[in-house]
Amino acid sequence: MRRLCVRYDNLFRTSFPYSMGWHGQPTDGEDHPYWRLHAVYFPPLLRSATVRKFLVGFEMTGEPQRDLTAEQAAARLREMSEIHYLDQDR
Repeated sequence: MRRLCVRYDNLFRTSFPYSMGWHGQPTDGEDHPYWRLHAVYFPPLLRSATVRKFLVGFEMTGEPQRDLTAEQAAARLREMSEIHYLDQDR
């Protein structure tokens, strides 16, 4: 989680606010061997540190309207260093 959060901070060189949620295994009493616990991040920054879009309600688990695809956003995050930008300048 720290590695991802540092990359978010590095993306726009600012402390990066986000909403995060967890999806757990169904609790219906049945066996779900395929299921994995996973976290979902909902970052509000789109194009810069000053353009924010906080997701609410349906947008958080539906189809958020973004100006880039999830794949494009993931590629940008992968390009970011895992060394926090405040530590890089030292």
